[in-house]
Amino acid sequence: MKHARLLKGTAAVALLAGLAAVSPLRALASDHHETQSQTVTVKIIDAKGESIGSATLMQKDDQVLVRVEASKLTPGEHGLHFHETGKCEAPAFTSAGAHFNPAARMHGFNNPKGFHNGDLPNLKVDAAGNAKAEFETKVVTLAKGQPNSLLKDGGTALVIHDKADDYVTDPSGNSGDRIACGVIQ
Repeated sequence: MKHARLLKGTAAVALLAGLAAVSPLRALASDHHETQSQTVTVKIIDAKGESIGSATLMQKDDQVLVRVEASKLTPGEHGLHFHETGKCEAPAFTSAGAHFNPAARMHGFNNPKGFHNGDLPNLKVDAAGNAKAEFETKVVTLAKGQPNSLLKDGGTALVIHDKADDYVTDPSGNSGDRIACGVIQ
């Protein structure tokens, strides 16, 4: 399945089940159609309501390019998902609702009954608490009026979880508490 691609810097760093291999970032950046695309910037806040980073979402043909940069996180892997409601009320971020799942599927890239439109690759945080990731997904859009649009009425949210997503356990991959959130509108 070619649904999401994970990039770091100019080289691919991971190939997950259900994810496709990637071209170097440089090839993506030189695409002339990219400048004509719709772009949304998302401010990411922590449980204290303080800004810890941002994400940029860009529609590029039939896929959405997602770039995430965050700091002040615990080192290791963290689940990263699109959630169904555009609200990020700290500290627990339960206001963001469940994972974005307009296709009514199970959770996880490795789940034979899955996966949610909101399922994303884990966010890898370095020893200094910083994360930088880029990936593409074909199961969401920024085109308004589509059932899989992140820009639906009320918006959606990008949520960082406390633990890594196991890519199979429904409903959230055992990814733990919600530790950061950003509204997508």
